[in-house]
Amino acid sequence: RHYFIQSNLRMVGTLELTFLGTGSCYPSPSRGASSTVLRMDGENWMFDCGEGTQIQCQRSTLKPGRFNRIFITHLHGDHLFGLPGFMCLVQGNAIGTATSMEPMELYGPIGLAQYLRTSLLLSGTDLARPYVVHEIDIEDSHIEQTSESKLSGNELQGTIIKRRSDGSFSLFETPAYKVEAGVLSHRLPCVGFVITEAPTVGTLNVDILKGFGVPPGPLYGKLKSGQNITAPDGSIISPDMVIGEDKRGRKVVILGDTCDNSQIEDISRGADVVVHEATHQDELLDKALEFGHSTPSMAADFCVKVSAKTLVLTHFSQRYKDDVSSDVKDHRENDIEHCPDHTSVEDVKTSYLVAQALRDNLNVVAAHDFFTFPVPR
Repeated sequence: RHYFIQSNLRMVGTLELTFLGTGSCYPSPSRGASSTVLRMDGENWMFDCGEGTQIQCQRSTLKPGRFNRIFITHLHGDHLFGLPGFMCLVQGNAIGTATSMEPMELYGPIGLAQYLRTSLLLSGTDLARPYVVHEIDIEDSHIEQTSESKLSGNELQGTIIKRRSDGSFSLFETPAYKVEAGVLSHRLPCVGFVITEAPTVGTLNVDILKGFGVPPGPLYGKLKSGQNITAPDGSIISPDMVIGEDKRGRKVVILGDTCDNSQIEDISRGADVVVHEATHQDELLDKALEFGHSTPSMAADFCVKVSAKTLVLTHFSQRYKDDVSSDVKDHRENDIEHCPDHTSVEDVKTSYLVAQALRDNLNVVAAHDFFTFPVPR
């Protein structure tokens, strides 16, 4: 290993998922539309922003002013309709803070910039906080590229992200995280996102330092940051003398709607957590495939292929609810009749979906609105 004064290795920080919406098709009284938040080191990254997300965010413990990146998997309304309103919420809560004039970075398929520009223009909305949209060129998009059209308000010029030779996309990389995307098969161009944490500094061997007479304090921090220190007896102590092997960074995979995720397998390998839709139970496989969705077993099979440790199921059909009151159920039956993605109401709970996804060496949980999952190391 090589250590530098400005080390790329980082200390272990917070990395946790919060689910603001776990339902498919539309928000209901018991489930919000799709939205997942990855919180780390004081930043909030949002993945999809279905209708009503701004309300869900305010009901949660998340601070709207700390959002600085938004990722959209595809342009179906239950993943996108909440975006203009949420952008307004973030702006209002960021006024007077350190992030108030930092550009909001957005990533999504071709058409995302056009959607946001049109929504803001027709509603007469002028966002004070700058934003930039980077569009992922999936190539089979049903929408023409619009990045060169007139920018709206405080919008900054974004980029068109092209495929790499392996078919995946590199979105950006910081000293702390690398973010990639891969294509998913759905009814509209769709992607999944892979977030990989940079390696973290290994464990400091305090016993060796005590042997050199180095007391706990600032010198320990210098070693952790990659600097040599001088012991009381004049000895030079370098980090590789007292720090163990670097710790592998965590990997989080957040997929959009899909009936085939094979194109994102390679960059998902070794995932600590996979967030995967399970719109329908296994018995409704044909229905899932017809509308470009997955079942619990499909999600679990993907996790086995990529050697993932934990599977978090989400994006459930509105038929899957726990302890629904009769009044809510009556309204739900009427709504489902008019949603082409649903054909009947069945008394099946999400615990049943978890049971269908169980595999050896795979931890499986079902998300629910406001569920928080700390990503384990």
